[in-house]
Amino acid sequence: MATICALAVVLAGVAAYGWHVGWFTKSTSNGNTTTPQTSQTSALPRADVPSPKKNEPAAQAQRAVSAMTLEERVGQLVMVPLLAGSDPSSLASTITDEHIGSAILIGNWNTGADTVKTATAQLQGYAPAGNRLIIATDQEGGQVQHLTGTGFDTMPSAVEQGTMSADALRQSAGTWGSQLAAAGINVDLAPVLGTVVGDRASNAPIGALDRDFGLDAAGNAEHGIAVIEGLRDAQVGAAVKHYPGLGAVSGNTDFTTEGILDTTTTLGGAEAGAFDQAITKTDPAMVMMSLATYQSIDPNNPAVFSSTIIDGHIRNALKYTGVVISDSMSAEALSSYDVSQLGVKLVEAGGDMSCIGQTDYVKPIVDGLNERAKSDPAFASKVTAAATRVMALKIKMGLA
Repeated sequence: MATICALAVVLAGVAAYGWHVGWFTKSTSNGNTTTPQTSQTSALPRADVPSPKKNEPAAQAQRAVSAMTLEERVGQLVMVPLLAGSDPSSLASTITDEHIGSAILIGNWNTGADTVKTATAQLQGYAPAGNRLIIATDQEGGQVQHLTGTGFDTMPSAVEQGTMSADALRQSAGTWGSQLAAAGINVDLAPVLGTVVGDRASNAPIGALDRDFGLDAAGNAEHGIAVIEGLRDAQVGAAVKHYPGLGAVSGNTDFTTEGILDTTTTLGGAEAGAFDQAITKTDPAMVMMSLATYQSIDPNNPAVFSSTIIDGHIRNALKYTGVVISDSMSAEALSSYDVSQLGVKLVEAGGDMSCIGQTDYVKPIVDGLNERAKSDPAFASKVTAAATRVMALKIKMGLA
């Protein structure tokens, strides 16, 4: 959901937590508490990640995940949607029964911050006390600002943000982030780091909507870094999107399967390099994958399902150990795939979290992940590794 997906987290219950400069983590002397494993959990594979020091978030995450059932691990890999106007109670059983770890607010939430704060608090009430929800929204600015009304500034488009100095943009992003945090949002699925390489009006997902900074790749990277750091100043995580860029396609992956083959972008090129620079310099909370296909990189898979891009480049070349999230799994670009295999294919490629824009996609994706993990130990190990990355992010944020 190139124009919809974004991620954020409620801060309820973190009054006792301390925020570290650059990243935010829970300050506690008791980082070693674990829940005793049952015979069911002890038989599950452990995360395929290096063994970190005892009190690092990754080590804490390993201990937390080792105490989870397989179904609980799978639940951490799914982000469920709450549409504007919907009662949060509509997600109660889904969050509880499927052990869901994240939610996203989408649509036109135009009645102000108090409404959002009430909704996010209610959603958090369905989560376990020791494993709070990540709650997200899409707050880019301009035509893509899902939360409006009293308590939320009207944000300029990204193109307008591109005319600001990096320092001024960081300060503004800090203000916008503070408004999100006050409403219970902790991760914003922004900024867009795609670079439009042709006619802007012909680039439906980005240029036509002024979602990029309107600069060259280097300028887009600089301004993207400013947004990431500004959000972090407000204790809000960022998700750079849509890797490796939607600036060279004509079709919007939300709405079409046509015009979504990129024939020019390469790994190591300037356009993908803008993302790489932001990732290596800021270690953002998340990297969101594009649903387009990149002929010069992996012509057989959209980026979201490409092990060449995720495992090969983002994980191995860039050494990124954070959360890799999909663009909306319910987008038209993926309509030819079996819904039950969407989450499976993301995890197989090295990704973590399925962002879902339609509620009827949730159960098939969850069921597909569970069924594959129960029958395939190697895939279950990938689920464990992915859940560990999600939990490490939550621990850094003080959510777990």
